[in-house]
Amino acid sequence: MQYQEFLDHIYQRYSGNVKLELGRMEGLLKDMGSPETKFGGFHVAGTNGKGSVCACLEALSLAHGLKTGLNTSPHLINYTERFRLGGQEVPFADILEKFHKYEKLFDKWEASFFEITTAIAFALFAEAGLDLAVIEVGLGGRLDATNLFVPDVSAITTIALDHIKTLGGTVEIIASEKAGIIKEGIPLVLGEIPASPLAIIQNVATSKKAPTYLYEQAWQIKIVSDSTAGICFDYSFKDHHYAGLKANLMGEHQGINLGQALTAFILYCEKKGLKPDQDKLREALASINWSGRMQVLSLAPTVIIDGAHNVHGARALIKSLNQVYPNRKLVFVLSILADKDYSEMIRLICSKAEKVYVAQNTSDRAATAEAQREAVSSHQVPAIIAESVAEAFKAAYIEADPDSVIVAGGSLFTVGEVISAYRNYV
Repeated sequence: MQYQEFLDHIYQRYSGNVKLELGRMEGLLKDMGSPETKFGGFHVAGTNGKGSVCACLEALSLAHGLKTGLNTSPHLINYTERFRLGGQEVPFADILEKFHKYEKLFDKWEASFFEITTAIAFALFAEAGLDLAVIEVGLGGRLDATNLFVPDVSAITTIALDHIKTLGGTVEIIASEKAGIIKEGIPLVLGEIPASPLAIIQNVATSKKAPTYLYEQAWQIKIVSDSTAGICFDYSFKDHHYAGLKANLMGEHQGINLGQALTAFILYCEKKGLKPDQDKLREALASINWSGRMQVLSLAPTVIIDGAHNVHGARALIKSLNQVYPNRKLVFVLSILADKDYSEMIRLICSKAEKVYVAQNTSDRAATAEAQREAVSSHQVPAIIAESVAEAFKAAYIEADPDSVIVAGGSLFTVGEVISAYRNYV
């Protein structure tokens, strides 16, 4: 079975099996020999920012010589992006071997696409003999397939409205779902979370005797500078005080994500009797491997891609762009999913837009190009429709001069398509 044949098979055969409950995942993993019990590490949930926290945790762990696995979702271009061992994507042949090994069990338990993906990751990691794994929650937390993993440290990044048809229509309901990852006595690191959902999370943590470390209370960061070269920030937690940390990610929100990862890693080291090395911490932050999140693809013209896919993310994106490019309008390449509040996302983007190229990405949930064009035009911003995301990016790039700034995003699907177009075109 070749790569595309495999991907088509698991999407078509298993995507319809989605069911938010843990019973069949428990049965599946038990039949597989409980691979999720063979390693510890980090479990990360949140509306936005969890992927960046995971990538930073991986970089910190690798810099300290720890044998590390990383499981994230979704992928931008290749399914293999979801599985990393030692900082490298797992070869497709190894993933396929695990799929065939357990295929009968996947069918027995009527596993979903995401349950299968998670089970494959657990099996790969168990076999690799890791020091630790970094596991990103797929959706919510309480009933997510990853939640049978028991980490050494848990983290919840942000709480905002997203996936409301599945998780609920208030931040309080969503917070209760995210809080489902909190385990008895396991340290919990929290990012920037509004007071009402925070209270719900803290109540769950208290009931489970999970020590909690909250941004701005237990740990702090201060942004020193933010540019297309990345961010520079100061960090403080307990007796760890690091000035002028530099990371290859841009955006104030990324500073908070990195601070949260540093806090989680320090707690892990305390638990395991390890000592964080400042030189290695700095080395790790400068070499985080994470595509599509405030990523600068090129300069002259500047091309920035960002996976902000909901209102909370769009707000953070515009805040970052206003800091790096104050008093300047930019060109956007945009394609958003129809089940998001794309009208509000477009309103935020238009506050910074000189012109917007819109298209319909390849997701079956994508908003139509015409619907997006109408939303952009309602804010008196020029909108140009393209037949595809790739064509939208090419059109924007052709018109750009060396001083132009192009920002592409609206969805992780869009980011993946722009990366492919950039590689093929530029």
